[in-house]
Amino acid sequence: MTVYSQHANRGKTQILATYQGPGGVESSTVTSLATSALAAPIVDALNRISALTTVPVSVHDRRDRGVAHYPTKHLAALTDRASRADLLSGAHSLWYEYTCLELHQALADLDEALTVVPEPIHIAINAELETEARQLSEALTEYSEGTSVPETEGRRSWDFGQPFVTYDGGVDMLSREAREQLDRLEEGITPEEREEAVANLRVLVTACSRFPDMLGGLEEANLAIFAEPYDSDGYYLSVHAPEPGDDGADSWHVEIGRWVPDDPDEDYEDYEDYSSATGSAVVRCVLATSPGADEIADLLNRVEVQPDLLAKWAETRVGGVLEGTRFVVTECYDD
Repeated sequence: MTVYSQHANRGKTQILATYQGPGGVESSTVTSLATSALAAPIVDALNRISALTTVPVSVHDRRDRGVAHYPTKHLAALTDRASRADLLSGAHSLWYEYTCLELHQALADLDEALTVVPEPIHIAINAELETEARQLSEALTEYSEGTSVPETEGRRSWDFGQPFVTYDGGVDMLSREAREQLDRLEEGITPEEREEAVANLRVLVTACSRFPDMLGGLEEANLAIFAEPYDSDGYYLSVHAPEPGDDGADSWHVEIGRWVPDDPDEDYEDYEDYSSATGSAVVRCVLATSPGADEIADLLNRVEVQPDLLAKWAETRVGGVLEGTRFVVTECYDD
């Protein structure tokens, strides 16, 4: 509902809130800080919070070819710290629960950014969150119940289907494409399967969030993490959660793969010189038990710090254990 920015003014850095008001686009000052470096992480977190709060109540839930609204439970987390725990529970849908998980992280990032600023800045930011939550809640009540909210000065307008937010700041999963990809995973599944899929998604998102700079990332459509560290000689790692429904894999598995040039005449030592290449699985470890976020994060950390481990792991035979892990190789593939 609001876009945040920073602007230099008289030797300080102002944080501005820009929103759609009764008379058009309006701006107000949230607070001022000593430097841009202090303001930047606060602005980033506020933009993510605004987008993650507003978009779910601005689009229709179209799963199962229906038209419904998403829950509003996440609004309470903006002003009630105890309500943040609710963002990490529930199984409404993959996309909505993913949004709640990202909102929880954005609020935590805002807390961290506020640890190094004076108390008056805390008060101003909390007041801003209260304003955002209150006015969005009032707009939603007006929309659903037909009640009228007075158009007072500084009133922030909200339009269903056209949320006034920024998608920058690591919230690409708010896009229609990401939502539709996750919705497709839910087609035909039972409530119990959805609950398990949501729990698995939380594990993947939590683990992946600790490595924002790693080449690759979370693949929502496949419930998997893809990691290709630099200097890995063309090898990559993927961690897959069970896919809901009858057609997908029914167990967690870790896979080591390598890029293979599509042109057999290409013979470069550096795989990055291939004009085109296709990923090819080398070894797979089907897991007997579900991994936790910490265990997956440890695996990602190992390959980020020591990318040549992937080549060593790729040589492990069936029955062997990937060095330094508990993962037993269950399948090997020909080159």
